[in-house]
Parts: sequence; structure tokens; C-alpha cells
Amino acid sequence: MRILSLGAGVQSTTILLMACAGEEHVEAAIFADTGWEPHWVYEHLDWLEDQARAAGIPVYRVSDGDLRADALANKTQSWMPVYSVGPDGLEKLKRQCTRNYKIRPIRRKARELSGGKPIQQLVGISLDEWERMRDSDVKYITNVYPLIEKRMTRMDCVAWLTSHGYPIPRKSSCIACPLRTAREWREIQADEASWADAVDFDEKIRRVRSRTRHQEVFVHRDGVPLATVDLRSEQERGQLEFDFDGCGVLCAA
Repeated sequence: MRILSLGAGVQSTTILLMACAGEEHVEAAIFADTGWEPHWVYEHLDWLEDQARAAGIPVYRVSDGDLRADALANKTQSWMPVYSVGPDGLEKLKRQCTRNYKIRPIRRKARELSGGKPIQQLVGISLDEWERMRDSDVKYITNVYPLIEKRMTRMDCVAWLTSHGYPIPRKSSCIACPLRTAREWREIQADEASWADAVDFDEKIRRVRSRTRHQEVFVHRDGVPLATVDLRSEQERGQLEFDFDGCGVLCAA
């Protein structure tokens, strides 16, 4: 059974819409909801579900809980890759959230849908990200990379979406994900509610995790409170801008 791991970003959106147009074979798509995406991700997902429904492709939303609430309760499975400033400098802490709130719920639903049959999991990784390709670590799933097979980069996906009159989605990730790029943090800052949420979480997680690590933790890679970070672009500061990659997981595109 061919099941799309849907992150609702550019690449996985392209694969699903290609399937709607008969250019790709997808029997179902699964989106893992952490309960903490920006509103524009859910708005895009609603639209995408309508497109898939019209083409006869079911889209399932699955969840293993509220990541934000679980993180503030300091549940081990919700640990995020926050940054800690210790004796040896800035350290990115262990990440548990992706596997527990994204990968596992998608796999569980995929097994349910397949009825025990082998699963081909379509993953939204494009040619310019080929180094992110991985074999599945479970026997019942084979990872498949349609965009790699089609020799399509992310910009090729954007061009395909544009040529068909489709919107270009923003990247899907949690509101205060520590792996956000500088550009993505500016997107969050530009949305009043999302920014207030991120700043509030940054302050609270510092108190929660510091009690166990005896060190302060931060959601921004600068190792300072989010509210104080200078998020102006490098151009605005008169320099060239270099951005960083984000989460880099199979189901995040």
C-alpha cells in the first residue's frame, strides 16, 4: 500500500497534488498533528484535504497528544532539541519529539490502513535534499522518494505548484520549534498570536527544564531568551544572510 507521510509543506503537498492530477500513485496520506502548528499550516491542510477528497484520496490526521502541554509537563517523550548554555558552551539537547509525535503515530495509522500488508511510505524529500534519504528501520515499511525519482528539486516543486495555480505552502513545524531558521522565526514574529505563544513557551520551558538540568534552556540557537533575539535579516543589518536547515526529518516536508 502506498501511503504518503504528509507534512503539508512544499514537497509533500506537491506529491499529494500530483496524485490528485494522476501523475503519482497515492492510496492515502497521513498528517501527524502535534497540536502546535501555526494557524496557516492548519488552513493549508484543510484546503489540501478538500483537493484530495475530490480526487478520492483520504487524508488522515493522527495525534499522540499535545506536544506543548507535554513539554511543559517535562514528559520525556516530548523533549525538544532546546539549547543549553553550560561549561562547554552552547549545547543542543536530545530530541524525542519527532519520533514520538510524528513518526510513531503515522506508522501506527499506516499499519492499521494496510491491514498487515507491506507499506510503501512516500516521503517528501526533493533532489536538493538527497542526503536526508534513509532506509526504513522497520521491516513492514519501505521508504519511497517520488521527487528524487522524478529528479525534482524544491524549486521544481514550487514551479509545478505555480504552473497548476496552487498556493505555495509554508514549512510545517511547531510554533516554538528550536530548529526554526532565522527566516522562519521572522514569520512567527510577524504573527502576533504565534509570537506571543512562542515567547511564553520559551520562558516556561526554561523554568521547567532548568529544574532537572540545573542549567537554563532556550528555544533559540543564540542561547538567550526568545523575546530578546535580534531577528532582523542580515540584509537589514547590512550583511549577507546565511540560513540554516530546519528539522530534517522524513515526515516534516
